[in-house]
Amino acid sequence: MGMTLEQIDDCRWRIPRTGAMRTEGLVFASEAMIGALQQEEALEQVRNVATLPGIVGTSLAMPDIHWGYGFPIGGVAAFDADSGVVSPGGVGYDINCGVRLLRSALTAEEVTPHLSGLADALFRNVPSGIGSQRRDLRLTVAEERRVLAQGARWAVAKGFGNKNDLEQIEEGGALPDADPDLVSDRALERGRAQLGTLGSGNHFLEIQRVDEIFDPAAAEVLGLFRGQVTVTIHTGSRGLGYQVCDDWIRTMLDASRRYGIDLPDRQLCCAPLTSPEGRDYLAAMAAAANFAFANRQLITAWVRESFAQVLGKGDALLRLSVVYDVCHNIAKWETHQVGGRPRRLCVHRKGATRAFPPGHPQTPAAYRSVGQPVLIPGDMGRYSFVLVGTSGALAETFGSTCHGAGRLLSRHAAKRLARGRNIPAELGSQGILLRAAGGATVAEEIPEAYKDVAEVVDIVARAGIGHIVARLRPLAVIKG
Repeated sequence: MGMTLEQIDDCRWRIPRTGAMRTEGLVFASEAMIGALQQEEALEQVRNVATLPGIVGTSLAMPDIHWGYGFPIGGVAAFDADSGVVSPGGVGYDINCGVRLLRSALTAEEVTPHLSGLADALFRNVPSGIGSQRRDLRLTVAEERRVLAQGARWAVAKGFGNKNDLEQIEEGGALPDADPDLVSDRALERGRAQLGTLGSGNHFLEIQRVDEIFDPAAAEVLGLFRGQVTVTIHTGSRGLGYQVCDDWIRTMLDASRRYGIDLPDRQLCCAPLTSPEGRDYLAAMAAAANFAFANRQLITAWVRESFAQVLGKGDALLRLSVVYDVCHNIAKWETHQVGGRPRRLCVHRKGATRAFPPGHPQTPAAYRSVGQPVLIPGDMGRYSFVLVGTSGALAETFGSTCHGAGRLLSRHAAKRLARGRNIPAELGSQGILLRAAGGATVAEEIPEAYKDVAEVVDIVARAGIGHIVARLRPLAVIKG
């Protein structure tokens, strides 16, 4: 592609300001990664985001960057409250796709004899296909609107979890100012049968063991120890969030023209944050984000139910508690120091994770001595990482870091590479059980389809925008 990049150090690259760019781009990547990135369109997307009105600081890309709709996945951009814009492409189609980590009182040795039964129970109890067949959850339209307003708090109020869960969820499990009336009937219809479902694609549910502790003091604060069994839940707002994004892209295309915003790519369609369209999109997006918080809360309840059924132990012995729940695709109002003074900004994180440091008022009280937990899943054959946020992230990336390994191969290319292979048997040879609704998703999600997440978090750590605490290895993977 031939884009000019200036190397700042061994993990930072500057995209100089040229043409219509209002600011520079800043990419976190190794020298090996940047060579491959220069063959992709994602860096061009970093440059395009830098042209949008009211952008503050630099147009940022995390080391898991790859092409996305409008903004790159792994992109972060903050916009001034008065002169900036909000863009559905800066949030993504899966609004509040995110990750939740549960810890347990169990060791891998205790769980291994029951692993097959646990995988079967999770596959049975947590719906993973298009819709849910569970008989204990049937939503009326009125109840669904309450979900959109209250998020995970709705689920806890209905008996799916407890109040302690809410303390360890970003924003307490519900974004403020959500307006269900701004969510279309079509979106409501798509969401009604999908609340409490895992979905397909890269979404998953995983039983893991903690196989390495890098910071024992921080791990103790997070309640993690070597050999411990954990569970990761990765899913989002399902068809409801997709439809909200789709609905508002049409509105934003009109708004961009009406407000005279020049777009280098129509997928960056947006509206001023001060406009009715901008305010309404944020309220609709918040409603979809709350659906996702409730979705992960329901799945948490069914994970606890599955462990209790198979192991014959109650909550007091299992102690399956929420370590943390983070958003990946979101736009949020936050106050950051810019040029030595506080400014209210709308921070877009598109395939990126909030990473607030120790002492930050929005870091949960239980973790304020070490920083907000940052959960970085890898692929189903290798490992995932737990990090904490840092002051470096707050200073340089609006308190953000990467969200995963980042795709290396397209879904089509991954399927081609997987052709003729027995992926479940390959994983089984490594001691990893796989339960999946279909072979196509498994083929798309082979480990080779992703970067090695260890290389990604190494860049994050060396750049000072995240601090590594622990590594988790998969024992059983549930895919939609």
